Amino acid sequence: MKEERLPQELTGISEKLDAGEPLTFDEGVALFKSDDLLAVGALANRVRERINGDITYFNVNRHMNYTNVCVSDCSFCGFYRRVRHPEAYEWTVEECVEIARKAYGEGARELHIVGGLHPRWQFDYYTGLLKELKRNFPDMHLKAFTMVEIDHIGRTCRLSDEEVISGLIEAGLDSCPGGGAEILREPTRSKICAHKTSGQRWLELSRKVHNAGIPTNATMLYGHIESYEDRVDHLIQLRDLQSRTDGFRCFIPLAFHPKGTALADLPGPSGIDSLKTIAVSRLMLPNIPHIKAYWVMLGKQIAQVALRFGADDLDGTINDGGSLMESYLAEGNDNQLTRPEIEDLVRGAGRIPVERDTLYGAIQREPAPLVV
Repeated sequence: MKEERLPQELTGISEKLDAGEPLTFDEGVALFKSDDLLAVGALANRVRERINGDITYFNVNRHMNYTNVCVSDCSFCGFYRRVRHPEAYEWTVEECVEIARKAYGEGARELHIVGGLHPRWQFDYYTGLLKELKRNFPDMHLKAFTMVEIDHIGRTCRLSDEEVISGLIEAGLDSCPGGGAEILREPTRSKICAHKTSGQRWLELSRKVHNAGIPTNATMLYGHIESYEDRVDHLIQLRDLQSRTDGFRCFIPLAFHPKGTALADLPGPSGIDSLKTIAVSRLMLPNIPHIKAYWVMLGKQIAQVALRFGADDLDGTINDGGSLMESYLAEGNDNQLTRPEIEDLVRGAGRIPVERDTLYGAIQREPAPLVV
């Protein structure tokens, strides 16, 4: 992009990006406040192509939400149920194994395992789940348990952080998802999830998990009551931790869906806001290698456009893994894309689709046999 095409307020930012310098808090806020979406997107696209070229990653995966029973009552969440609620469910280890068996037969090699904060389950449920999944499917990558779940397990089972983390690793944990970060900054965090792990605690546990050799993702929930300043603070805190641990593999901006939540009166983010959030995330997080356009929450069309606004990953094929999926589907979305459908989306954006494993290694599959 030619320098003279940039609005004046973005020229200095562009120069810093070219010099490889991290952007400041004020520069991040200025990007969010800019009315020139295309200029912000072009800057993000430039950084995206510098890091990942024309490649867009996806994987064949399955989400598994083992329970919706939760002691927390986050105002943005339409998933949680109390123990005696008629819609509450609790999957046994055996039920989870059978769900995984079906997904494995369909080609999935990653399980994304998250659930509610169950008030009664003990540590042997979580370790037993991982052990049985790994015993039955030794080449299945188990991406399991957010920092919020790890925190809850430790408090409920009266175990130290180190005991929980080492016990899960011994049972078969391969990596952790990035959920539960929501918005790290106070007082906004307490307004939307007062009874949940604090932002500082989320960062502390991420650091401990990284130092134990387990990579994770990171997320940010946007489009509710947070400010641009909250978003930029969140991104900088992630960037700072990444500079110390190098443990985050991917950052996923999560679009808030108000339907069925205590914040149902809010409109949720617009398409413009989603594209700008993805672009600013790419610009503020040069040390996190991948930015995901999570098609489930964005919708397929916005996710496709986001591949020109800084994103280089679409997540995966995804099957329904429990009622959590239904609570945040973008309007008009179902919960599954086939591999050819994802590849068509990527090619339609002028990008090169690459199937990956969880840690972004390319997967080469045998071509389908020629029918004559």
